[in-house]
Formats: sequence, C-alpha cells, structure tokens
Amino acid sequence: MTAHAPLVQVELARRLRDAGLRWHPASGDRFVVLQDALAGEVFTISEMTIEAHAYDTGTVLGFNGTTEWALDSVALGDALWLPREDQMRELLGRTFRSLARSTDGRYQVVVELLGRPEQSFSADTAADAYAEALLTLVATATARVG
Repeated sequence: MTAHAPLVQVELARRLRDAGLRWHPASGDRFVVLQDALAGEVFTISEMTIEAHAYDTGTVLGFNGTTEWALDSVALGDALWLPREDQMRELLGRTFRSLARSTDGRYQVVVELLGRPEQSFSADTAADAYAEALLTLVATATARVG
C-alpha cells in the first residue's frame, strides 16, 4: 500500500455505507469526519507513535503510534470510511474479473455477480469504478438477505 493510494470519492463512500457496507476500522484506513468544520480533511488510522530510544550506539526513533492532532475521539457513526482500490477489490472477491482502462481514459471494472452475465462499471478513476461495482454487489447481497 502506498501513502497516497487512490480513494473513492466521498459521495460514493456515503452511498456504499448507506447501501449496507460496514467498516471495521484497521490501521491504514482513511476516513473523513462528517462535520462541516472538518470538511475536506482526510484522516488515517495509525497505530504508530514516535519514541526516542537511547542505546549505547546512539538514539533510535521508534515508531509506535502517534496522533495527527488534538481531536480526542470521534464516534464511528460520525466518520465515513474512504476505501482504497485494494480494499474494494478484496471485497468484490471472486466476483471480480478485471480492471482496464478504455480508449477514452475511463476505467472499467468487470464483475460477475451471482451467476449473472458479466457487468461492467465505468468511471473516471479506478477507485470509483470499483465503488460502483461494489455498490451493485452490496445491493444484490442486501436484497437477497432482506
């Protein structure tokens, strides 16, 4: 995972959440806080702090956990997960068939959902194409359960 892995757009992330996709926060996950004062700020869950360890051979900076700023806590319901491409591809699981870039520069994700013919989802970014495919998978799974 790179430090700047492409994320899904906030509106698509909101639609995924509203469709029933559940977030189990883990280190490296990125999210936004659903408060106007923090609009546009993307946060990353990190278990790291930086601690100086003095040894005979010199001082070593140990990364064991840190906070980005002085926000004490945020309820999970006030946060919106911005899944990365790799997370959405993993959630698509065995339904995922391919990701390709079309001649017009758009990205296409192809999936096969529950024995149906393959479906293609197109967007300006790969992350958004994955999100569109995942929305359909979540909606299909939710409809089968409900």
